[in-house]
Amino acid sequence: MTPQPRPLPPARPLEVRPGAGGAVRAAGLPSAAGAWRHSLRFRLALTYSALALLMIMLVSASVVALLLSRMDQQFNARLNERADTLAEAFTGTGQGLGKTAGGPTSYTMLVKDGTVIYASPILREFDRSPFPFGEQSRVNIQDTTVRAVKRQAGDFGTLWVGLPEDDLIAARESALSALLVALVFTPLLLLLVGWWVGQRSLSGLERAATLADRIDPTHSLETLPLPVREDEVHRLLSALNRLLVRIEAGQAREKQLLGQIVHELGAPLTVLRASLARAGERTGDAEVMRAALVADELTFTTQDLMQLARGQLEIKLAWHYIPATTLRDRLDRLVPGTTFSGNWTVGILCDPDRLTQALRNLLANARRAAGPEGTVTLDLKDTPESLTFTVRDSGPGLPTELGERIFDPFVSGSGSSGLGLSVSRQIAAMHGGSLRGANHPQGGAQFVLTLPNAALTDEDEAF
Repeated sequence: MTPQPRPLPPARPLEVRPGAGGAVRAAGLPSAAGAWRHSLRFRLALTYSALALLMIMLVSASVVALLLSRMDQQFNARLNERADTLAEAFTGTGQGLGKTAGGPTSYTMLVKDGTVIYASPILREFDRSPFPFGEQSRVNIQDTTVRAVKRQAGDFGTLWVGLPEDDLIAARESALSALLVALVFTPLLLLLVGWWVGQRSLSGLERAATLADRIDPTHSLETLPLPVREDEVHRLLSALNRLLVRIEAGQAREKQLLGQIVHELGAPLTVLRASLARAGERTGDAEVMRAALVADELTFTTQDLMQLARGQLEIKLAWHYIPATTLRDRLDRLVPGTTFSGNWTVGILCDPDRLTQALRNLLANARRAAGPEGTVTLDLKDTPESLTFTVRDSGPGLPTELGERIFDPFVSGSGSSGLGLSVSRQIAAMHGGSLRGANHPQGGAQFVLTLPNAALTDEDEAF
């Protein structure tokens, strides 16, 4: 039996983050549903809305101020023109008094020596009375705001002429109300428009992120398709493609180097392992037998490294339907001192070498954790749907701080190479199963490897 190389573990999505030396590392991407407030699209829309609102406020306030100023100037011009016309009528021929003063709604009074000697019909209450307004330029008459000016009317006295401001005030209030409504609804409108514009403008970047998220370095590092328009998104994707090419080249060199190292170590270790095994059988020397076990450990480590170097896509399973007892006998020879329990009378559809390698790694780790005096058990349970191998030891248990990282390559909580658990999980996945690890409530570590049950039916057996 010659165990074969193992596949690489599934990689997390590539995420390029700035750091020392421009390092590239794998990391989980945040959920889009919960990160809308952190999205570039939202920030651009918010920034666009704030800047646009500020500009609209400044422009609108300036336009409204200019409009109100022009309206005020036109009102004053109209008032002065009216006063000049009436003053000219008085200082001219003296004719037209009462005609040029306007109709019944005209605000006109002639004042001499502080007494009103003439008032238009709407101001009849002030006729022949002391002038009530003094130097006021804006007065309230019968709930109407009136702006007034004075003109000398020759020997007749001082002409007081007023003009109602109701229309001007109404226009000013309308302009301010329109400005207030615009400032209330414009931000929401701008935010919606900015979100829509940002969505269209950044659609290429979003597609690029989706494509980059699908990159799986364990399978391939295919370059991303470039957009037709050579904009910032095109430049970003081009840079990512160049990075992917460099990563793929680096991985190829690493795999080649690792494969060469494993190949150079494999042959001498095989010879050493066989020689020590024969010497141990011949002499019964405990030291020689211990050295043979170390050679076995190194041989399995090189096989794990070879599987890591070749990758999962290059591994092909050789399916066989074998009795479970055959698998148990292999494991008993590889990891002496293991206690087997459960139902070992069933058949297993698997790659015998791969499954032996996976379970051997679990048992070797358990023996290392339990120590020479500890216990290691392997229990097999079968159901119509699955076969469950449970490896349990009496050791100190798994380091809680590692969690699922215990299955990552080169992560170890027991001083080993850190490849065994990663290899075992990959082999389980290649068989359509799974591998989970946890601490048993009664102490020690427990690993559960589950495979689909492919037990032969009566019809299959007859065939």
